[in-house]
Amino acid sequence: MSRTPDTISTLRDLLTRCRTLAVVGLSPQWHRPSYFAAKYMQAHGYRIVPVNPVVAREGGQILGETAYAGVAEAAAALAAQGAKIDMVDCFRKSEDIPPLAEEAIAIGAQCLWLQLGVLNEEAVRRAESAGLRTVQNRCVKIEHARLFGGLGWMGVNTQVISAKRLRQLPY
Repeated sequence: MSRTPDTISTLRDLLTRCRTLAVVGLSPQWHRPSYFAAKYMQAHGYRIVPVNPVVAREGGQILGETAYAGVAEAAAALAAQGAKIDMVDCFRKSEDIPPLAEEAIAIGAQCLWLQLGVLNEEAVRRAESAGLRTVQNRCVKIEHARLFGGLGWMGVNTQVISAKRLRQLPY
């Protein structure tokens, strides 16, 4: 399978279809980027599934959701509720990604998303050959805001040309 292009239409499609996000490395600390991004996505209607082994070991929650030790454990818990993980959003070091890609494949996720600064071509090739769509070195929060109207009011160049201002988000 060829590399998933990071085009506006591809990113918009992923963010429209993938509504349940397993956020690997989600911190319970409000000032961390993973918390900020997950809180933003949750506020915009996405279900956030925290994957943080330390918090899970203590039986804790992040953003009001139960934390899990791993992606497979989270997927099993959601399956018992009749739900599934659509996207595995990784806030981990690049070298930690291959096993996460394998877990994303094993649970049948639609997308493996690697946050800003996270690149692993081997893991991306493996995920894409298994049919997952992939994104590297991009922030899910930034892309959502850019593509669905959250940045335009601040004067940021979103590279989306439109004379029409969204009154409400399209979901």
